Amino acid sequence: MGAISMPRRTFLGALGGSMAFHAWAQTYPNRPVKIIVPFAAGGGPDIEARRMAPKLASSLGAAVVVENRVGAAGILAAEVVTQAPADGYTLLAGSISQVVQKILRPEAKFDPLVTFVPISKTSTTPAVLIVPVSSPIKSVKELEVLIRSKPGELNFGSGGIGTSAHIAGATFVSVLKLNAVHVPYRGSVELVPALLSNQIQFAFPVSGTAVPYVIGGKVRALAVTGAKRMSSLPDVPTLKELYGEDLFIQESWGGLWAPANTPGPVIQQIFMATRKALNDPELRAQYLSAGTDPELSESPAEFARFMAAESQKWARLIQLTGVKAD
Repeated sequence: MGAISMPRRTFLGALGGSMAFHAWAQTYPNRPVKIIVPFAAGGGPDIEARRMAPKLASSLGAAVVVENRVGAAGILAAEVVTQAPADGYTLLAGSISQVVQKILRPEAKFDPLVTFVPISKTSTTPAVLIVPVSSPIKSVKELEVLIRSKPGELNFGSGGIGTSAHIAGATFVSVLKLNAVHVPYRGSVELVPALLSNQIQFAFPVSGTAVPYVIGGKVRALAVTGAKRMSSLPDVPTLKELYGEDLFIQESWGGLWAPANTPGPVIQQIFMATRKALNDPELRAQYLSAGTDPELSESPAEFARFMAAESQKWARLIQLTGVKAD
C-alpha cells in the first residue's frame, strides 16, 4: 500500500503549528517570570511559592520572582494577573480561595474557570484546628463543650471572608449547631498572634501555616480536616474520625494559573518545568515537613476539570454554611 498523502493545506497548517511551537520554545523564557501570591508573606502559600521558585527557575532556565499582592481574600491578586499580558511571564499562585471568592462575589473581575489557563495543581493541604498552647482545651470535644457553655462568646478567626479557614470553621459550627463568632483578618499569618493575644479562641488555618507553630510549641493541634491523618501530625485525629461526618473532609489546594490566551506551548513548557521542580526530592521533603502534600496534575486539561468539580463542591458547602461576602 502506498503512503497516505496529507492534503497540502493540512500539511502546511501542521507545519506552521510545529514551527510556532518551536519558536515559542526557543524564545520563552528570556526574562524573569513573576509568581503573584495572593496572601501575606510568611503564610503557608507564600512559603510554598518561595520554596518552589528556585527549583522552577532551574527547570525553566530563567529567574522566578515571588511577589505578594494581599487584599480581598485573594481577589486583588487574581484581578492583577487577569490584566497581565498573556505571555507566561506573570503567573498566579491560584487556589481554592479564588474559586470560593468568585462564588461569593460574582461581580469580581475574574473567573478561575474562564479568565485563567490552569497549568498544574502544586499542593494539597488540610486545615488544622488549633488553640493556643496555653489553653486548657486538650481535645475537640472539650472545645465543643466550652462553646456550648458560652454561646456567642468564643471567636474563631480566618484569613478573610470565604477563605478555607473561614469555611472550615463555619462548617464546624454549622454541623455541630454551635454559636461562635467569625473574625476575619487580612491573612492567615495574623491568626497565631490573634490566638496568643486571646482575640480569638480557635482557628482552622491550612496545615502549611499551622504545622510550624504546632512544632514550635506555640499552638496545640486538636484535629485536621483531611480524609486521613497527617504524617507530620500522626497523633492528631481527623474531624471525620471524631464525628463521622463527610462534610468535615475539606482539603485546600494550590496551583499555577496563567492569564487566558497564554500560548499553548508556553503553558506546556511551564507545566513540564513545574513537574520537574515538584519531583525534586529536596522540595518534596520541605513541603511534607511543613504539612503540605506536593501534588501534580496529570496535565493542564486535567487540572481544569478538577477545578470545575471543585467549584461545584464548594458552592454546596457555601450554601450549607450560609457563608456570605461582606
